[in-house]
Amino acid sequence: MVTHKSAPLPWIRKNSYEDSSDVPYPGRLQIAVVQEPVFVQMIRLERRRTERSGKQFMLVLVTCDDFRAESGGALVDDVVAALYSNTRETDVLGWYERDVTLGLLMTEIGQADSTSIDTIMQKIANVLRGAVSSEKYYRLTLLFRVFPQQSEEISDKKIDIILYPDLSKKYKTAKRGHTLKRTLDIIGSVFAIILFLPVFLLIALFVKLTSKGPILFRQKRVGQHGRQFTFLKFRTMYVGNDPCIHREYVAKLIAGEGEVVYGKGVYKLINDPRVTRLGRFLRKTSLDELPQFINVLMDDMSLVGPRPPLPYEYERYQTWHKRRVLELKPGLTGLWQIEGRSRTTFDEMVRMDLRYANTRSVWVDLKILIQTPAAMLSGRGAC
Repeated sequence: MVTHKSAPLPWIRKNSYEDSSDVPYPGRLQIAVVQEPVFVQMIRLERRRTERSGKQFMLVLVTCDDFRAESGGALVDDVVAALYSNTRETDVLGWYERDVTLGLLMTEIGQADSTSIDTIMQKIANVLRGAVSSEKYYRLTLLFRVFPQQSEEISDKKIDIILYPDLSKKYKTAKRGHTLKRTLDIIGSVFAIILFLPVFLLIALFVKLTSKGPILFRQKRVGQHGRQFTFLKFRTMYVGNDPCIHREYVAKLIAGEGEVVYGKGVYKLINDPRVTRLGRFLRKTSLDELPQFINVLMDDMSLVGPRPPLPYEYERYQTWHKRRVLELKPGLTGLWQIEGRSRTTFDEMVRMDLRYANTRSVWVDLKILIQTPAAMLSGRGAC
């Protein structure tokens, strides 16, 4: 429930025209709106807090081209004053996009249901309608988002990342590092395709001779920012298999109920009846993954990063699990492949991905790439 402020925030300062009767809100306080870079980081920190507490927050965005075009900023003052007078002390006003979109970060709204959220939305709309003229009100665009969202539809389009402004190109840090990583991806994938071309042809021949069906297995996977792409592998299963086996297993695994071998959780199914005899060998040596160099070349994946999940896997993710998909481009190899693979639990795998996200660099990528062949040949943790 939205309550009125009982005291001004520390970044409030008095307006020079405070006692003037010519202004729309005589005697009001001038509110110093939090600047865009700080506000964006506050949204990021609030997401982290919510991941731990489970308490939802709401982000309200008010967009108008007149914010930038209007001289004197009267419309901005009116909107800010109206929002400020009807929010709590813990809420934060700031620029989501400077001079274009104002943001109101409403922290810890609890486990709000659709009715209470609709009530908040309607109250804010009414407050703004009463603060500005009808003509100006209808030039405002209001957008409301709650984190975590109750459901996120997976489609060929990206997931709604309005709640993730820090992940936009505008705020990507180390652009030079990003360029170097992409350069490494292109050079590495081209080199690997040329180097392994005889192996590609040999595996393709064996796949075709040992079982009916296509040589390559194509599957929709969820990439960075939730964008789906076509994931390539050498086919290791019989055609026409039942995906329910894997779907049920993934549900148990994410819930921490995966199969256990030698006291440790396993990421892949053991003795999967859908897998061919050749497929077991290809999976154990990870040779079935070679076509993913094409995915890397097409910029759907990187050489190093988290493994891309299936859409039905992503739908079962907890809020903090989703960071591995939203914040990172999926990779052909990563910390999980060289340190854990199937010997780790699902949560441990996600923590490895997030650890990589915090420490990633071209040098870290090179170190992982150097260690990957040994992990493949050893077959440790592979199923």
